[in-house]
Amino acid sequence: MKMHYLDFEQAVAELEGKVEELRALNQPGIEDEIKRLESKARKELQRIYGKLGAWQTVQVARHPQRPYTLDYVEALFTEVQVLAGDRVFADDHAIVGGLARFADIPI
Repeated sequence: MKMHYLDFEQAVAELEGKVEELRALNQPGIEDEIKRLESKARKELQRIYGKLGAWQTVQVARHPQRPYTLDYVEALFTEVQVLAGDRVFADDHAIVGGLARFADIPI
C-alpha cells in the first residue's frame, strides 16, 4: 500500500522517496547512505510529531490509512457476526456490535 503523507510530513515523504529510489538501484555500497537517510527521516518524524498543532492533531486522527474499528475486530476475533439495524429505520454506522469468538470463547 502506498503511503499517504499529510502536508506537514512532506520532508519525511521526500526522504523516504530517496530511500526507495536507492533501494531500487540495488547497487552495492549504498547501504550506509540508505541507513543515513532512514535515520534522518526518523529524526524528522520525531521533530514534526513533537510539536503538532491542534489542526495537525486532527489531521492525524482523521488520517485515511488509520485503522477503523472493524479492522481491530477482524484482527482480534473469529467467527464475527456483525449485528446491524436499529429496529426503526436503518443502520447506525457509528456503532459496531455483534457476536464473535475470542480465543475460542464466545462473546
